[in-house]
Amino acid sequence: MRLVTRFAILRPARRWRRLAGRAVPLLAAVLFLVALDQMARYGAERWVMVQLRSEAQAAAELRAAMLRSEIEKQRSLPVVLAQDPDVRAALLQRDPALLRGLDPKFERLAAGTRASVIYLLDAKGITLAASNYREPTSFVGSDYSFRPYFQLAMAEGEAEHFAFGTVSRAPGLYLTRRIEGPNGPIGVIVVKAVFTEVEAEWRRLSGPIFVTDQRDIVLVTSVPGWQFRATALIPENERATLRASLQFGDASLDPLPIVVEGDDRVRVKMPGSGAERVFVEAAAPVPSVSWTLHVLEPMAATANVAIAAARVLAVLGGVFLLAVLALAWLRRRRALQKRRREERARRELERRVEDRTLELSAANERLREEMDQRQHAQSALQGLQDELVQASKLAVLGQIAASVAHEVNQPVAAIRTFAESSGMLLARGDAAAAGGNLATIVGLTERIGAITGELRAFARKTPGHVGPVSLRSAVDGAMLLVGYRLREQDVSLELDMGAGDILVSAERVRLEQVLVNLLQNALEALAGRPGGRIRIEARADGDKVVITLADNGPGLPAAVLDALFMPFTTTKPAGLGLGLVISHDIVAEFGGSLAAINRDGAVFTLILPRVP
Repeated sequence: MRLVTRFAILRPARRWRRLAGRAVPLLAAVLFLVALDQMARYGAERWVMVQLRSEAQAAAELRAAMLRSEIEKQRSLPVVLAQDPDVRAALLQRDPALLRGLDPKFERLAAGTRASVIYLLDAKGITLAASNYREPTSFVGSDYSFRPYFQLAMAEGEAEHFAFGTVSRAPGLYLTRRIEGPNGPIGVIVVKAVFTEVEAEWRRLSGPIFVTDQRDIVLVTSVPGWQFRATALIPENERATLRASLQFGDASLDPLPIVVEGDDRVRVKMPGSGAERVFVEAAAPVPSVSWTLHVLEPMAATANVAIAAARVLAVLGGVFLLAVLALAWLRRRRALQKRRREERARRELERRVEDRTLELSAANERLREEMDQRQHAQSALQGLQDELVQASKLAVLGQIAASVAHEVNQPVAAIRTFAESSGMLLARGDAAAAGGNLATIVGLTERIGAITGELRAFARKTPGHVGPVSLRSAVDGAMLLVGYRLREQDVSLELDMGAGDILVSAERVRLEQVLVNLLQNALEALAGRPGGRIRIEARADGDKVVITLADNGPGLPAAVLDALFMPFTTTKPAGLGLGLVISHDIVAEFGGSLAAINRDGAVFTLILPRVP
């Protein structure tokens, strides 16, 4: 009874130990994956911030340079106009006719330079002439003596002042220059530059862009409603002073809806929708002015994708690592179990060794037979693999040999013709002509070497040198090889290549090879047909040269035409079907194309790049 009770107590304890033994590794794996996920998230956020910060800084510096360029285009106007004789004469003489003549002049200048308005003030700040004289909001007659840009120009000679237009109701940068007279200052020329086009261009970008002055007040911005607001809180007494100066009109100068979160991240409440978005902020000074350009680069989409990808990859990597560890643990466990079983089997074997000696001997013999069979099978497999490799080599060598034989056959035939001709010339005692033929044979043998060399290079997919080649000389070289056969078959040849020579991008020997192949095919198509005619025409078409070779033969069968440039496609009983394939590949290496159609015979069109 006590033994039964003891077993009843031990069974639940063992069950709990087994459950704990399984739960602990599972819990450790979950904690490992969670830690890995958080590390990946943190690392991805750091990486994304570095990338976004770099992109935002580059964008800020680029747009600051472009804004400076826009300002520099307007700065030269006041300097030039301050020296203009018409302006100086109108200020000195105050002739109404001269002043009226300045209005259209300023209007044309403003339109040509994209300035908002150009106007002339006298020494008291009264507008004498303006480019907007036709508009209801014309500045002519207005008193601007209270504006800082007038006061600074009169005092210091020049001024730059960004302000809200009291008449035009449009903000802009006022560029002024004092005009000197014989007895002192006689007036101020003012050019107002607005940045509406710059702001419109910025609005097409993904994030807000704005420019602040040294008091952190927004002057130019891509976000409607942000202009004349501040990036920092401005004390009320300073606001009152700025409103009294009318520099920013009656703007509230309230802070922007931007909350700095640290690490160059800001949270912005977007106007209109009221939604909050997170951006990376970068700032760059605008050269030549005391402005700062700010770029807000959105980070939500980019950061979420990068972080999600990093977390997924980290979790997948962790799962893979855990799977590898689990597999290693299972293998180790199985190995231990196997060793234990082998140990028990060894002990059992030792105990029964005498009884089972014959059985073990028979098993050993069977094992030897199986090992011998496996070695024979392995040797046979290795032999088959060697035979397969050898067969592949022989197939490749057969293709190369067939191609070389096909391409070398043409110059060899020409060599035979010239050799026979040389024999007859020597028999007649014409050694000079025979010597010329022998020199030609030497050239043809060199050509055979060049052809075989190019075919080997083609087989290795290593194109030869491509450069400017005279098309006329290439055609003449091809005619040298097939001229005898043309005369023999009584085939007329028409050449239309224009008056001047045409240079194409090719390699001369291989281009002649293509032309000879096409001429040979045409001659074979015209064999036995009276009135045979071949026409070669070449014309320049922009940066291309179009060469057509046409014959009045029977043309190409439809089945052959569809597969004309595929290997082993031929209409000749003894042909290999490789000539046009090789020609097509040669032309492709030149950067051209080769095509064929039927039109009163076969017409081959060869297009090559033209060399200027």
